Amino acid sequence: MKALALVGFLTLGLTACISDPALRDDSPGTIEIVPPQRVRLLDGPFKDAQDRNLEYVMAMDPDRLLAPYLVEAGLMPRAENYGNWESSGLNGHMGGHYLSALSLAWAATGSSDVLDRLNYMLDELQRAQDANGNGYLGGVPGGDALWLQIASGDIRADLFALNDSWVPWYNLHKTFAGLRDAWLYADSRQARSMLEQLAHWAAELTSGLSDEQVQAMLRTEHGGMNEVFADVAAITGNDRFLRLAERFSDRTILRPLLEDQDQLDGLHANTQIPKVVGFERIAELGERPEWHRAATYFWDTVVNRRTVAFGGNSVREHFHSPDDFEPMIRNIEGPETCNTYNMLRLTHLLYQFAPEFKYINYYERALYNHILSSQDPATGGLVYFTPVRPQHYRVYSQVHESMWCCVGSGIENHFKYGEFIYAFGGDDLIVNLFIPSRVAWPEKGVVLSQENAFPDEAATSLIFESDTDIGLRIRYPTWAAADHATVLVNGEPQDVSARPGSYIQLQRAWKKGDIIRLELPMATHTERLPDGSDYFAILHGPIVLSAPTRPFADDALDFYADDSRMGHIASGAMCQLESSPMLVSASPDIAEHVQRVDDTELRFRLSGIVEPATYADTELIPFFRVHHTRYTMYWPYSTPEKLELRRRADALTEAARIELESLTIDELAPGEQQPEAEHAFSGTETEAGVNFNRHWRHASGWFGYTLADKAGEARYLRIDYWGADQGRSFVIEMNGVVVADVTLTGEHGPSFVSVDYPLRDAVIVAATDGRHHLKFIAADGSIAGGIYGIRLLSGIPELEGRSTGD
Repeated sequence: MKALALVGFLTLGLTACISDPALRDDSPGTIEIVPPQRVRLLDGPFKDAQDRNLEYVMAMDPDRLLAPYLVEAGLMPRAENYGNWESSGLNGHMGGHYLSALSLAWAATGSSDVLDRLNYMLDELQRAQDANGNGYLGGVPGGDALWLQIASGDIRADLFALNDSWVPWYNLHKTFAGLRDAWLYADSRQARSMLEQLAHWAAELTSGLSDEQVQAMLRTEHGGMNEVFADVAAITGNDRFLRLAERFSDRTILRPLLEDQDQLDGLHANTQIPKVVGFERIAELGERPEWHRAATYFWDTVVNRRTVAFGGNSVREHFHSPDDFEPMIRNIEGPETCNTYNMLRLTHLLYQFAPEFKYINYYERALYNHILSSQDPATGGLVYFTPVRPQHYRVYSQVHESMWCCVGSGIENHFKYGEFIYAFGGDDLIVNLFIPSRVAWPEKGVVLSQENAFPDEAATSLIFESDTDIGLRIRYPTWAAADHATVLVNGEPQDVSARPGSYIQLQRAWKKGDIIRLELPMATHTERLPDGSDYFAILHGPIVLSAPTRPFADDALDFYADDSRMGHIASGAMCQLESSPMLVSASPDIAEHVQRVDDTELRFRLSGIVEPATYADTELIPFFRVHHTRYTMYWPYSTPEKLELRRRADALTEAARIELESLTIDELAPGEQQPEAEHAFSGTETEAGVNFNRHWRHASGWFGYTLADKAGEARYLRIDYWGADQGRSFVIEMNGVVVADVTLTGEHGPSFVSVDYPLRDAVIVAATDGRHHLKFIAADGSIAGGIYGIRLLSGIPELEGRSTGD
């Protein structure tokens, strides 16, 4: 698929009409989203973000990204590989993302410098693939030994480790996807050949495994391997890869989805979303049509029950209960950008299969409010977590320091803005999003520009740059007021019979210079958290509004991440919820208290209902423009009568939480992927799972972690248990010294309990380089755990109940 020049002119006759066709009149398969090669962004916030992203991507060192591949192939790299995640087990994952980003950048800009960089990457990667000699291409550390174990049927899979290797198929998926994108977006036959060789390698590697062994292997996060195998099948026409795509589809999540069962609580969110993208891709190719229903059910569940106003989902990377969003309010590790990246990819596929307005609504909401907001306007740095907690903040990546997953997907995100704006529907050009851009449809002789100041002005203009005869369908969004849409063609008002949630259709022979202006007034409204609790987001049309807040005069925050393993977390002080701005009104009808104060851009004043008095006149602006500051996006609400009661309840909860945080030196949640990777998890005969929305780990052998205590302040070890566990005996050992002999008796019943174990001097002095080595060792014939939480404490909190271990 080659990049297409934005030219093409035809001269046709003239007719015109406006009608209100139902969107579902388009049968599946008749909608095709216009490929990004045919779209160029024009001046506006998305073009600005794309330009910044290009600077960021071109500043990255390709030789450092290539180093893991060359090392694994036995070749001398030209530079040392990057640090951070690129040197801690996920070596090479960023190189795959980089291929995708360059391919998308070429499609979006046509820059020769980008194409040169892409071709250099491919040439060097081909050297590595040729040196491997078997089609393999990857930066997975120790890949030769790992893949031999897998091929032999030696499979030891945990949530994030496969045979002690950190998510190797997830890592390799980025290389597959990068080669695929280089073919699809940059027409690189070299990339296609390399992709096919790599796919044959994977097929041969797993050919001797039973379906049960493959499913066991898929317990470990593996990205969208089923999707890329389906893509290779479509590209090559070889059904072998479609069969492989089906084998790499995780039945554990698929089965409940096929039965319309939501069993997502506690699961690592971004492990699941790419799998479902694969289910839909396989269904799209005509195989397993029932999998489309599973993908649709998943999308509906996540978007309608688990997604907040700005389009993100999950806390600490995991799906929490849709009936309780308190973890999202309390925690600083809010929705992950990668999740929304993959939800948009799923939305893209589902819309093409069944072009319903709900998909456009979500895509627009997530694009403007999450993806656009996830880039630092000063440096182009990317955001991992977007906290929903009132008055917290975000941190941004640095180009040579941060190699997280959300940097990889992030450098792709900001080259994908040309997608989904337009679609082809038969002989009609469909306008879905109001993003300034130019689109070409050479087969129909169409060149059309869209110009606007959206969302500051709720209007857009479509200008024909060629003569043509096509139908034009312009989205009438559900957020627009009924009976208020205005359409002018060359300044002449048109009758509009369409309603919000449908398309305005225009049909005539268009002349070069014809201008259609569409005005769609936006209204301000509020949205509660999905669980119905008293927290509200304030929106103007599809745009989430937020208040920059500065509660501390001397608030020095770490807006830019360092190269530490968990540097993507905004770990600065949390503001107490009871002192955060709160909406206080007899009625939750808040919108009437929001007044626009600027005609040229979205600026609002929220007044008369905000407590405490220091926030009496609060400015609201689009969240995507809030950077380098604390902010409030979701507002607690109370009636005047319940205000003091709510504040006291929040104060008690927050005081205990903040005291615990102040005494915590290091902590981790066993069974959660990133915390375990950060703390050097190891073990034998160990399993992990979820109980009442909390992750656990236990072992019939042993498991352990490395905890940080740079200043040597640790005096207690806190362990969280499930109070009903019984008949389990094990030893807790730290630095080779026994901390406690534990027998769980079930005496606390079905609730969580924390036990604080004092650390004797012998434990403390045995620490090495500010690190403690913790192990849980099962007694013969017993089980160590389950362990639900681990903290190193400098003291014992005074504001909470607890047990103390002997």
